Amino acid sequence: MDDVIFNEFTDCFSVESLPQINARVVFVTKTNEIFRESGCFNTSETPDGKKYVTWGGNNNLPYDIVNLIEGDETLSTCQIFNAEVCYGAGLRYCTEAASDSVKKDVEDFLMDNPLPDYFLGVCQDLKHFNFAVSVIILNDDGDKIVELHRKPACYCRFAPADKTTGKLTKIIFGQFRSSLPEDKFEEIELLDTRSPWRDLLQRMGLRATKKGTQKSDVRKFAILTRFPGVDSPYYPIPHYAALFKGSWYNIKRLIGVAKQSKLENAAPIKYVIEVSPRYWENLFKERHVVNMEDRQKLMIEKKREMMEFLSNHENTGAVLFTGKSIALDGKGENPDITVNCIDSKTKEGGDWESDIAEAVNMVCFTMRVHSNLVGSVPGKAQTNNSGSDKRELYTIAQALQKPYHDLLFLVHEIIIRYNKWDRVHPDCPFIQLTTLDEHADAKEISTKSPEDEY
Repeated sequence: MDDVIFNEFTDCFSVESLPQINARVVFVTKTNEIFRESGCFNTSETPDGKKYVTWGGNNNLPYDIVNLIEGDETLSTCQIFNAEVCYGAGLRYCTEAASDSVKKDVEDFLMDNPLPDYFLGVCQDLKHFNFAVSVIILNDDGDKIVELHRKPACYCRFAPADKTTGKLTKIIFGQFRSSLPEDKFEEIELLDTRSPWRDLLQRMGLRATKKGTQKSDVRKFAILTRFPGVDSPYYPIPHYAALFKGSWYNIKRLIGVAKQSKLENAAPIKYVIEVSPRYWENLFKERHVVNMEDRQKLMIEKKREMMEFLSNHENTGAVLFTGKSIALDGKGENPDITVNCIDSKTKEGGDWESDIAEAVNMVCFTMRVHSNLVGSVPGKAQTNNSGSDKRELYTIAQALQKPYHDLLFLVHEIIIRYNKWDRVHPDCPFIQLTTLDEHADAKEISTKSPEDEY
C-alpha cells in the first residue's frame, strides 16, 4: 500500500491488488460529503485569541476544495482557464483624459502596487470561492490611499457578524491551514459590504454620521468582493460544488485508474470502496490517534481488513457491517463505507474512450468551459470545432466575465475617487481573436472609453 494518498483532507484514494482473485480494488473518498457541513457556522478562536467563524465544520473546507480541484486534470485546467479569461487583457487605470499631474500620481501608485499580480489573484479567488478580499492602506494623514493588497481568500475568515446590525465587520487573516500555537493572526477592519465608499468617508471624518463627524485612527481596511448568492451569510458555496455532490468527479477519476490498472497489471478493477471522510474522523477520535504518521498506518490497517474481507473465500456470502451517518435534517442515512462490485467483462483496454469523453464533457459543462477551448476532448476520432466557432466560444466566455469585472472594479473606483484622480477610470479590455484578413492574431476591445466616461 505504498500509493496511498494522505493529508489533512483525509483522501483515502488508492489502488490495491487482490492477488487471490487476480483483481484490483480502488478506495475513493465520498466527495459528496465534503460539503456536508458547509452550512455550519461555528465560532472558534485563533491561537492568539481572535474569534472567527469556521469555514465548514472543521474549518478546512477551502483546502478540501483545492485538493479536489488539484486531483483532476480537467477540473484544474478549467479553473485556471476561467481565471485567465476573467483577467482578460489585464486591469488598467485609464488616464488618457487626465491631467499630467494626475497621470504622474497614477503611475507612481501603479509602480508601488503592481496590478497584474493583484488582479490575477482576485480573479482566481472569485472563481474558486466566489469571493475575494482586497486591502487598502491610507497614508498617515488619511487623505490618500497609498497601498493595495490582495489577501488570499482561503486564508481569510470572517469575524462573527455584529449581533445588532447583522453586518460583517472584521476579517481575520492568517495561517489557518496548519496553524501553530505561536502563530499571529491579523485582524482587519472590514468596510460596510453594501456601501464601502460611504463607510470609508464616515470613518475618515469626511461624511457625518448620526453621531456626528468622527475620524478614525485606523488606516488599513478590507473591502469584500462577493459574487451574490442565495446560500450563505458568510462563505459562499461555488456553483461547481455540484460536480462533487454528484457522481461524475469520481467516475472520471476511476476511469483513469481502471485503464492504468489494465495496462500495467492486466488486472481489472473488481471493487470500488467508497469511504466517508466522517468514518476516518470518528476512527481517529475513537483510537485517540493524532500523529499524521500513526493515522496513515491506521488507514492502511483498515484498508487491509476490508481487502481481506473481499478476497477471503471464507467470507463468501457474508455481509460487511459498517457504521452510518445521519443527514443534517435527521431524515436520511448515509453509510460510512460502500462497496461496489464492477463487472470487469464490460470494458477492456481502450474501450473507455467514450466514457472518459462523457466524463470530461460533464466536468467542462459544470465549469462552464467548452472542452475544445481547453483541449481536453480525448480520443482520435473526436470532432473539432472550426476556427470561427472557437473564436465565438472564446468571445462568449469573455462576455460572461462582465458581472465579475463590475464587482471587482468597485475597489478601484473607490481608490480613484478617494485620491481625487479626476478623469481616470478602471478598465479590463477583452482580447478578441481576429480572422486572417485583419492581418493580426488578436486585438483588444475596451468596454469603456474616455468619451463614454466624461
